[in-house]
Amino acid sequence: MVQIGYTMMTEQAGPRELVDHVVRAEQAGFDFSVTSDHYFPWLDSQGHSPYAWSVLGAAAQATERIPLMTYVTCPTLRYHPAVVAQKAATVQLLSEGRFRLGLGSGENLNEHIIGGGWPAAAVRQDMLSEAVHIIRALFAGGYVNHRGEHFDVESAKLWDLPEQPPPIGIAVSGPRSCELAGELADLVIAVEPKAELLTAFDKHGGSGKPRVGQLPVCYDPDRATAVRSAHDQFRWFGGGWKVNAELPGPAAFASANAYVRPEDVASSIPCGDDVDEFVQAVRPYADAGFTEVALVQVGGDSQLPFLNWAEKELLPALRQL
Repeated sequence: MVQIGYTMMTEQAGPRELVDHVVRAEQAGFDFSVTSDHYFPWLDSQGHSPYAWSVLGAAAQATERIPLMTYVTCPTLRYHPAVVAQKAATVQLLSEGRFRLGLGSGENLNEHIIGGGWPAAAVRQDMLSEAVHIIRALFAGGYVNHRGEHFDVESAKLWDLPEQPPPIGIAVSGPRSCELAGELADLVIAVEPKAELLTAFDKHGGSGKPRVGQLPVCYDPDRATAVRSAHDQFRWFGGGWKVNAELPGPAAFASANAYVRPEDVASSIPCGDDVDEFVQAVRPYADAGFTEVALVQVGGDSQLPFLNWAEKELLPALRQL
């Protein structure tokens, strides 16, 4: 059975609302939750971007059962990997072992704010690899000193360590990231239902490890309203990660997606309240071999109606996958 998760999309709701939503997702029966970690929304119309780690701390206290996860954090520019290790260890303690640390090589959208420029993709992957080694060394306990190509660590130690460190996931989109994930991660993360990504992950050591996908959906009893909402806030999604990782801000995303039509978005994001359409959108992930799929309901104001509908209709249908 594929586990079904709920996404706290920090780009489309404020911090208190995000916590309220994940509490309701736990009540509704979702198997796990994930949160994005952004400094900017993708588009101005989304309108939010609170600090994900504060939200996670609050969510850890407000919930009892539902697992939490970053989807994903970039541990290389905005955050030094030693700081990410401390944050992750703390959330693992607050959640009593319910946290997983999802990592990725980042997007210019969020990382440009420190003013250091945006490295080439190959450099970003090397930075991610070095960062994961630093994080794991700190999770192991004791003092860590490191002089690397991209990072220095000077006599760092985590004083509050959970008994079990958070499992580490790595987001993949191509051969190099699959290689890194297979070698370094406890689970793999992807936003496309491509079996070849999982095959490459397995080839490099990922066999038998969890694989987590993500799917945007847009519930509304009126399909036309859902299509308009999906187009307004999620038309950037179809650009692909080779493009999405490079654009510097919401204005650039709006320009890049200026000619995307509502019907284009509706062809890739299930819209409305047809349960079968939503189930069929999840099926490719199950067929590709994903063990978990996190749903992203588009629109901050529509989360509670979606969660109510999901509890009564969608989740029971998805349990059959």
